[in-house]
Amino acid sequence: MRFLSLLSVIALALCAPLAWSADITDTVLLVAKRNLKDRIYGSSILVARPLGDDRHVGFIVNKPTTMTLGKLFPKHLPSQKVVDPVYLGGPTGPEVIFAMIKGRESPGGRSLQLAPGFYVAFDKSQPQQARFFAGMVLWQPMELGEEVRRGLRYVLEPQPEILLRKSTDGLWEELVGRAERKDNTI
Repeated sequence: MRFLSLLSVIALALCAPLAWSADITDTVLLVAKRNLKDRIYGSSILVARPLGDDRHVGFIVNKPTTMTLGKLFPKHLPSQKVVDPVYLGGPTGPEVIFAMIKGRESPGGRSLQLAPGFYVAFDKSQPQQARFFAGMVLWQPMELGEEVRRGLRYVLEPQPEILLRKSTDGLWEELVGRAERKDNTI
């Protein structure tokens, strides 16, 4: 029953129309500030987009796990070819694997455009052409805007080259440094 309920939330999240939020009205890159001390969200980079009703969905893009698709799906031959790790996408639905895909067109199925040329799907993808995430982040109405107002995250324009960067080592330090320098020039 819990699994069906989770699938309903995921389906709603991925199929919800884009709506305007009071604070975050488009896809953004969220970079945790140094003062955000949290096991999951500290030193994190997320891509997030509005879902409507001031709710948002996102994926942590810089927390690789020790798991691969081959370990998760040992009998699925295409998964065996993917050597890259599965990333921790977030604490909601960690048993669901999402694929972030770069492409001009939607991969079809249950997918959501994150940014121009980037989609996330959870029922169909080509393993060699995607980065995989376990779970996602879901914000309740006004929750993300409140986090930003409290000064927990920098809000940056989404940068496609970052979303599928081969190695995320040092990426948070690079982006937080860039955001801090920009803050100091304002």
